[in-house]
Amino acid sequence: MLHTRSAWLRAAAPVAVLALTLTACGGNKDTPSSAPGSASGSGSASGPGMDDGKNSADTVAAADEKSAQSPQSSGGVLRPGRSGTGQYKEESGKTTYEVVAQKVHVGTEAEARKVVQSPEDAKGLVAVTAYVKFTNKGPGIVKGLPKVDNGTEVYADGQRGGLLIGAPEALPGCEDPIGIDNWQVGESHVICQTYMIPEHSTSLEVHWGEEGAARPFIWKFDGAG
Repeated sequence: MLHTRSAWLRAAAPVAVLALTLTACGGNKDTPSSAPGSASGSGSASGPGMDDGKNSADTVAAADEKSAQSPQSSGGVLRPGRSGTGQYKEESGKTTYEVVAQKVHVGTEAEARKVVQSPEDAKGLVAVTAYVKFTNKGPGIVKGLPKVDNGTEVYADGQRGGLLIGAPEALPGCEDPIGIDNWQVGESHVICQTYMIPEHSTSLEVHWGEEGAARPFIWKFDGAG
């Protein structure tokens, strides 16, 4: 693994207010939920503890995309660096994408408390940013604001985290979807999503799929503890 420090906080610092929305597994990730087994309420969540050895890290995929096998097309578990192919409904119609979760950046609770509206919302939590590369495979141009990144979710110890609304898009290596227009066939973009998870989670998963997909793609990474 490679480790870097504080890049997430430096990018987030200019943001005045970030709204924390917690979500339940299987629900609309823009809608708060109090379903059993999900993070809910003020933003606190619980998870298995582990010895505290890293305060901040980038958990980077060890596999090289160049050595990855051909894209998987039926959903399911993939190793970091291997791509899957699926469809997403954009404003201009159904688009096929090749998708790969490249890495996740794990922050610290101290950093998270500085970028949410109420520091108490981040008690016991850290922010995890998933870097996901999307390649338009057709059949045509994606016009207007792409929505494919809405299919990205982060799970910790089997539970979906809380989407951090307003998280910075300007992290190194992340692109702002607002700046993507007329996405050409064959063109790739890395679009990030940031979620809050319990600080000492032992496993992380990046999920991607269209809403309601029976079998999303899942990339497994080391935990945040």
